[in-house]
Amino acid sequence: HTVQQGRMLCAPRIWPDFGGPRVLWTMGILTLVLCGCSGQPASLPWDLPAISSWEHQGGLVFIHTDSSLYSLPCSPIEMEVADPTYRWVQDRAAPKLFSVTKEGHLLFQHFQAGDSGKYSCTISYMKHGVPVSQTFHYSIFGYHVLGGLDTVLLFHSKLCEDEWTKSFLWGLQDKLRQLEIEQHCKLQFTATFCFPSLNNPSDEFILQVQLEVSLFGPQWDEHCNSQDTETITDCYYKTVQHNLGQVQLALTRFFKEHKSFHVTRADIPSINFTNQFIGFLKTKQCSGGYGQTKQLQRCLDCCIVCPPGMFSPPKNSQCFPCPVGTYSLIYGMAFCTPCKDGMITRVPGASSMMDCVKKERTKQAVSIVHRIPVLLLIILPALLAINFLFILSSCYCFYQEYQASSPRASKMTGSSTRTETVTSFFKIPRQGPQAGPDSGPASDASHLDTSASRGGDEECTHGEPSPAVTLNLATVTGETTPVLTLEDRKDTF
Repeated sequence: HTVQQGRMLCAPRIWPDFGGPRVLWTMGILTLVLCGCSGQPASLPWDLPAISSWEHQGGLVFIHTDSSLYSLPCSPIEMEVADPTYRWVQDRAAPKLFSVTKEGHLLFQHFQAGDSGKYSCTISYMKHGVPVSQTFHYSIFGYHVLGGLDTVLLFHSKLCEDEWTKSFLWGLQDKLRQLEIEQHCKLQFTATFCFPSLNNPSDEFILQVQLEVSLFGPQWDEHCNSQDTETITDCYYKTVQHNLGQVQLALTRFFKEHKSFHVTRADIPSINFTNQFIGFLKTKQCSGGYGQTKQLQRCLDCCIVCPPGMFSPPKNSQCFPCPVGTYSLIYGMAFCTPCKDGMITRVPGASSMMDCVKKERTKQAVSIVHRIPVLLLIILPALLAINFLFILSSCYCFYQEYQASSPRASKMTGSSTRTETVTSFFKIPRQGPQAGPDSGPASDASHLDTSASRGGDEECTHGEPSPAVTLNLATVTGETTPVLTLEDRKDTF
């Protein structure tokens, strides 16, 4: 059998007989080796995988809110396999029980916004004795067509107290329950206001009641049984429009038949609430937690459920990301949940409680802190340069003051100082004094003054004293009684 399989893969149709079965067996082995080396598949009956599994994207599935029954098959295509088993799971933290038919269909009864999410179905079966599994992934979104009714009711009463108003509304809602069942709708009181009557302000009050009518009550879609999206959406539109007119007629007839409502309490006379007006307003707005996201191409004006991280208030047609500091965990949230005290989310659109973190410094403060090193690198060199220039200028001024207050300068008198200045400026050679009785000391002083004058001239010219001036300064500095000589000269003049 092995040799025949090898012949079918690579060998020619006619095999010559070169020595019986042993040669054929050898040739078959060589054929298999050659086929393997040439890259051609040489699969044999016993070469089967241990386990086979596949992943498939089933796509988007849209289910209408409060639909009576929706059946979702495990596989989008018909599969003929023997004894399959089905397993449905949803990617949510809280476990949930599913209703699955024998054929593996997932059943949704009275579908709600919170039922939206990502679902996976795995079908397992045996093929040629090997276990095989295929998994199909679905993203399920709830939606609803537009259509609703807002009703305004006005009642006259003698009292305007909360306790009496609550008792009246409870009795009214109980009487309207039968109408809800007959018309397949939902009635909800949204607001009440009480104010004095204009005709008799002191003795009569008007109670205004706002009643919201939802057309998606029990068995509202009993005539729509198709699984095709386009067909069933058209059926939903027609059903909503028909029920809208029927509910309006039924409410008008009801309040004509029930003009007065009596509210009684123990040991207190009954109070009458008399109906005076009823008005209707047809609405085309999304329910809370839904928005017109245009994901359903065949129904662009339908309202799609808002995913986690987003919300939509009632009577709004858009889904918005949760603001910073809030989050939403599930589909169809009308309001976001705030983080705990001292916690905040980093960005809008948080979809988990784990996104809440402790409050930190604001981004502006953090950016300033990050910029401080850069500012220091820019400002510090300039500050160092300014300080260096200031030190140089201070040293220069100190040096000038030191030169002006040195001992050789203090030996000059008023007239000799002016003469020395003029002489040094015009570079006029100065004649020494005549010899006299004080020629010795005078000549010495004159010699010192002249040297100092020449030294000052050279300092202005070259910026530093000459060696001769330095020597003379050293000589003067080395004298032990320069001050006494100066005072003697002053006494002499």
